[in-house]
Amino acid sequence: MKLLENKKIAIVIAFRDFRDPEYFIPKMNLENNGAKITTLSSKKGIALGADGGEAFVDEEIQKANPGDFDAVLFIGGAGMVKNLDNDDFQEFARNAKIIGAICIAPALLAKAGILNGKKATVWSSNMDKSAIKILKENKAIYQEVAVVTDGNIITANGPLAADKFSQAVTEVLTRD
Repeated sequence: MKLLENKKIAIVIAFRDFRDPEYFIPKMNLENNGAKITTLSSKKGIALGADGGEAFVDEEIQKANPGDFDAVLFIGGAGMVKNLDNDDFQEFARNAKIIGAICIAPALLAKAGILNGKKATVWSSNMDKSAIKILKENKAIYQEVAVVTDGNIITANGPLAADKFSQAVTEVLTRD
């Protein structure tokens, strides 16, 4: 039996310019562990990654029910930056049992009020610390590490953390 057999995971991406490795690596790792993945976005069809990857969107997030999933993961990228204030994305995140976000997407969780008093990480660079500022403004406890798990919340800081991110999601999904 695979570790995540009978687990349903929603992965939420921007319809344009999601970060390819942050989507494809966790999706592959989680599916290889037996999880059933449903890809959600603001519309159905073929979503395009910033690196040219294509992902089939199974369902519009507005029509999906977060209660149908064991975990919900938000993927970063330039497209997610445009969705940080998206009410549908934030509401879906607030109602998830287990929530994960990678790259810039933890800023969406912060804006949704999910990270208040919680430890989290987020993408930043020497030239751009705006996402860290969003976390702190929304009372998250910023950690400068690749992956942070705080209860049922998993955050990661970018594509290089994609493998560790999916491992952390697996650990949270399989703990007693």
